Amino acid sequence: MKKIILALLISIIYTSVSAQVKFEAQTERSSYGLNERIQLVFSINNEGDNFVPPKFPGFKAEGPFINKGNQTSITIINGKVTQKREISTQVIYYLTPTKKGTFTIGAASIEYNETVYKSAPIKITITDPIQMPSYPGQQNNANFGEGIHLVAEMSTKNPYVNEPVTVIYKLYFEPRSTVGNFRNFKAPKYNDFWSQYIDMKQLTAERGKYNGKDYSMVVLRKVILYPLEAGAKTIEPFKIDLDAEVPTGRRDWFGEYEMRVIQKSLSTGMQTINVKPLPENGKPAGFTGAVGKFDFVVKPSKTALKAGESLDLEVSVSGKGNLKLFTLPKPVVPSALEMFEPAHTENVQTPVTGMTGKISDKYTIIPQFKGKYTIKPMEFSYYDLASKSYKTITSKEITIDVAEGDGTFVANTPSTNKQAIQKKEVFQFNKLKTEFISASRKDFLGSGLFYSLLFAPLLLIPIVMIARKQKEAKDADVVGNRVRNNNRLVKKYLSEAKKQMGDKVPFYMAMEKALHNFLKAKLHIETVEMSKDNIIELLQQRNASEQSISQFMELMNDCEFARYAPATDIAMTNDFERAVERISELEKQLK
Repeated sequence: MKKIILALLISIIYTSVSAQVKFEAQTERSSYGLNERIQLVFSINNEGDNFVPPKFPGFKAEGPFINKGNQTSITIINGKVTQKREISTQVIYYLTPTKKGTFTIGAASIEYNETVYKSAPIKITITDPIQMPSYPGQQNNANFGEGIHLVAEMSTKNPYVNEPVTVIYKLYFEPRSTVGNFRNFKAPKYNDFWSQYIDMKQLTAERGKYNGKDYSMVVLRKVILYPLEAGAKTIEPFKIDLDAEVPTGRRDWFGEYEMRVIQKSLSTGMQTINVKPLPENGKPAGFTGAVGKFDFVVKPSKTALKAGESLDLEVSVSGKGNLKLFTLPKPVVPSALEMFEPAHTENVQTPVTGMTGKISDKYTIIPQFKGKYTIKPMEFSYYDLASKSYKTITSKEITIDVAEGDGTFVANTPSTNKQAIQKKEVFQFNKLKTEFISASRKDFLGSGLFYSLLFAPLLLIPIVMIARKQKEAKDADVVGNRVRNNNRLVKKYLSEAKKQMGDKVPFYMAMEKALHNFLKAKLHIETVEMSKDNIIELLQQRNASEQSISQFMELMNDCEFARYAPATDIAMTNDFERAVERISELEKQLK
């Protein structure tokens, strides 16, 4: 009886231990392309020994790679602490298919506590080669980073003249990769466009889709373009260099993809925009190029005043469209109303959808005589993109009622046009006082003053001729004048950059202008000739050292890109000091 009970007890313990041990084989899926690499994992939830692999028909196998781990969990129930230690063992193989078909990988075996455990067989179907994502299976270094794309996304490629085009430069990269150390930033030149950059205060990665696939995405720059004339217009490439951490295609002992850092030079390539002309059919005679959706208002500060007093007449356009690219209509007033040149004001914002806000001209008008005067209605025309038609807004007729004044002109209303309006006598009264002049005085003819004034012009002739020749020579020296002007601008913009220290965007804009004007002064070039290659070639011809050239070009690229990346006060101070040092070095070498 005792022997039976002992046998049952051993059987129960054996069965309990056996139930807790699990040994299985797994792959990510059951079907793969002929060009894919397969990870096969045999795992046991305990320690195991004497692992015996199966055969791998139809595959070339790499392995085994052993991965052992343990984990301790703590449980507290009603104040009672329980610790549980979990041990696992993984045996990993990497399989490369050699042919198509359906293959069965047999059972593997492993031993634990003198008991042998076997895995279930696995069936794997191998199909035709498939298109691979950029990170798995890359064996050639030339393929590293193929999953990184610099793209220029445009709101439209067929705009009308003066219709806004939003260009967003996006960097797409694989979610498993990281990018950084942006450098050698080269922005396009937007010839035949009015352009406005939108400052990116911080570069932030977010989810995005490119060619239907999931990527991480960073917006590097946003630009609003307004085409100024019709035709096929080319936009230069946007270029940048960066470092990227990308998968190599190999896995480590734990089955994770190995990563490495590479350098990438990216470009959006040339872009073409086909700009359509505005239709001629129905174009108003007074149309000056306004495109969008606008309101037009003509408003006087008052309509009743005395002669000699002033009023302000404000002509304004508000709404959404190319507010900075057209002229406002000018009022026509009677000749008895003296009208001064307007003070122009703009309150315009430029988000990604285009300009919005208000522009206005404010005229100061002074009536000279009593009476009623009419300012004729004014018309403002624009092209409405929504309805694809021209719209004309007509203001109301304005009547100015002028009462009798006191004969003086005095500005008694606030005006943004800070012109000094002088007191002016309309009529002069008879003089009531007599002013007598002495009858006995020296004759001017023959006096010392007479002869001094007589011969003074003769003495001044040589001086005037010499001064004139010097001025003509200076005016004829176009290159010299341009150099002197550019040297003056270098000092001006360096001083401006120093004042703007701490304010990133105006600081780096002033720095760029200082560097550009220095190159113009020393190399005798214009803005259109300031390509990177041309600058380097000209500096080399002037015997500048390679190190100085490289450091100067690096500074230019850093200043250009720093406006669109986070910058600290310390970085701005360092960049300012670098600019002074680089300019001084080249100044000495280019003499």
